[in-house]
Amino acid sequence: MSDSTPNSENLWRPRYWPTWLGLGVLWLVAQVPWRWQMTLGKWLGLAMFHTLKKRRFVCCVNLELAFPELSEAERTALNRAHFISLGRGLLEAAFSWWGRAKALQPLAQVEGLEHLLKAHAHGGVLLLSAHFTSLDIAGRLIRGHIPFSIQLVYRPHQNPVIEQAVANVRASYNGKVISRDEIRQMVRSLRAGEAVWYAPDQHFNQKNSVFVPFFGVEAATNTATTRLADLGHAQVVPFFSVRTAQGYLLRFLPALEDFPGESVHTDTLRINRIIEQQVREFPDQYLWTHRRFKSSPEGHNRYDQYLSGHPASRC
Repeated sequence: MSDSTPNSENLWRPRYWPTWLGLGVLWLVAQVPWRWQMTLGKWLGLAMFHTLKKRRFVCCVNLELAFPELSEAERTALNRAHFISLGRGLLEAAFSWWGRAKALQPLAQVEGLEHLLKAHAHGGVLLLSAHFTSLDIAGRLIRGHIPFSIQLVYRPHQNPVIEQAVANVRASYNGKVISRDEIRQMVRSLRAGEAVWYAPDQHFNQKNSVFVPFFGVEAATNTATTRLADLGHAQVVPFFSVRTAQGYLLRFLPALEDFPGESVHTDTLRINRIIEQQVREFPDQYLWTHRRFKSSPEGHNRYDQYLSGHPASRC
């Protein structure tokens, strides 16, 4: 086996030692009280805000596109708050992987669980989610509140050490993880009456995508939710997780009625509006460092266009 596809033995080679060291530090942080973690996460986020200039630029552009009604000072403050949320999210991920159950479970506040249980009683459920910074910890927290496992659709990590460690831990509390490219496995799971957690809200400019408004901006959006619900004979239950001053709010909304609807475009617009509504309630916690608005219907890259037409000091 080549080093490009490492097995469990060559993951211990010197090139991966820094990754193991980083995971070790995260494990240690996951053992301290939650409020200490949030304080550490704040300072980590501020350090990221001042050093990760490319990500800060992406966040700046996204916020200007999504919130044109805000002043430049207000968007800068929101950008900074988002990086604090990112820092906390990184430590929350470690807490979800290695934290003790008795420290985690009191942090969960579940809202609308009856919507999930009602839908699951009739068959497969597609949990429609979005990329908030507390996404990882929600999977661990919800485990103690439902009598069945939820299969997580995720993007495999490029670093094989992190991929092995994270996939194993996620599988231990979700029951099964599915690569985002394994559409057939998702459909089989839904038809078997299982719950599959899926977040379609990132930039997707491929064959199965359409341009629909997101925060008033035409954004290339994945249409797979319609196909999965149709092929899997599943109900779609929106599910969002956000951080609060006391812990985490795990929010289930009623299953979508008449879904799939009259067209893929209508379905996708409906999904974007649901996600947008939740983001507006917790704007700093959405993943604004992702290039969500990269492609335009005219074919140009909005971030390149912004960079050429705006002074860098604005970001």
